[in-house]
Amino acid sequence: MSSGYGLSGAPSRCFPFWQELLACYVVNTTAEDDSGKKKCLPVMEDYYECLHHKKEAAKTRALQHAYRRAQAAHPREDAPKAGAIRNLGLLDAGEDTQSVLGSKR
Repeated sequence: MSSGYGLSGAPSRCFPFWQELLACYVVNTTAEDDSGKKKCLPVMEDYYECLHHKKEAAKTRALQHAYRRAQAAHPREDAPKAGAIRNLGLLDAGEDTQSVLGSKR
């Protein structure tokens, strides 16, 4: 909320960014001339990023995509079989469990 107080009564997470944007507008614009708003674009981008997290989400998606691509390019050599994952050694230690656990039992 632009009042500075969130739902819990404490200052909201984006209020400092809002104050910075408002201060930029006050310093760079007048009632007759709004051309100074262009100087506030980086500050406004910071405020919008705080509100919507669009850049952060895009970066996270890009990292996840790169990680999945790297995983697909280099699969694990010792990846467990589906039966080993399903069984987990909790019920009747079958041969898949024995192969995963080896000679530990």
